[in-house]
Amino acid sequence: MEKIKSHFVFNRSQRNGILLLVFFISGYLVINYYVDFSKENLLDINSKEVIAIQKELDSLRTIDIAFKKPKVFPFNPNFLTDFKGYTLGMSTEEIDRLLAFRKENKWINSVEDFKKVTKVSDSLLNKISPYFKFPDWVTNPKLKNKYVKKRFKEKKFTQKIDLNLATQGQLEGVNGIGKAFSKRIIEYRNKLGGFTNDIQLYQVYGLDFQVANSILKEFTVKTPKEIIKMNLNSISASDIATIPSISFDLAKRIWEFRILNEGIKSFSELENIEGLTKRKLQGIQLYLKLE
Repeated sequence: MEKIKSHFVFNRSQRNGILLLVFFISGYLVINYYVDFSKENLLDINSKEVIAIQKELDSLRTIDIAFKKPKVFPFNPNFLTDFKGYTLGMSTEEIDRLLAFRKENKWINSVEDFKKVTKVSDSLLNKISPYFKFPDWVTNPKLKNKYVKKRFKEKKFTQKIDLNLATQGQLEGVNGIGKAFSKRIIEYRNKLGGFTNDIQLYQVYGLDFQVANSILKEFTVKTPKEIIKMNLNSISASDIATIPSISFDLAKRIWEFRILNEGIKSFSELENIEGLTKRKLQGIQLYLKLE
């Protein structure tokens, strides 16, 4: 007959397990008694330290935003580009009105002119108009009157200074020409290797037509650079694009026009090509011939 095993009799392994369990329970009770877990160390968002840090972060964020904003420098609104207008906050329609106005060879001479042409809001105009920069002869009536009086006094050819030998200082002596434009004229002359004809002066970027006329009252090309002319009826679009002030797109249109018409007999035939202004047409004739 099998003996009934008592539930209170444990082997060695079971006794060790019970002792270990008792040890853990005792440890938990002791720790729970001496350590207070009821209080949580919460961050007080209204404390002086937190508020001070928050203000410093806000200040740094403001500085960062201001630093990332595109900087606005003084500019002549007559030469405003699509991208520049966009960064200033102008709408596409406002920019297009200005570009259309300038295409007619008209000029903005005041803040009032700019508003009248573009129809920008007063709030935007107040923001950007302090950066408008007009030529001295526009903003200073005395200089303008002096310029108007002087423009009728054209010198004889022998009295004029050679435009290819003129210094920056001599060019600055002309009303409407400052350091920037005189430097730009010299740089363009160096790029060409010297002027061949007075008409090339009108190709200087940003130079006003009337100011260029004023320069030619006192300067002219006396030692023209010799140019080997290319035959328009045989050269490629890439060759045409090497002519100063002629973009590759315009060169391609000229080349395509020649192909469609099976050759060019007179330069006047090119007058109907889009983008080829009368002055550009005069300029390219210095580099081209018809054979």
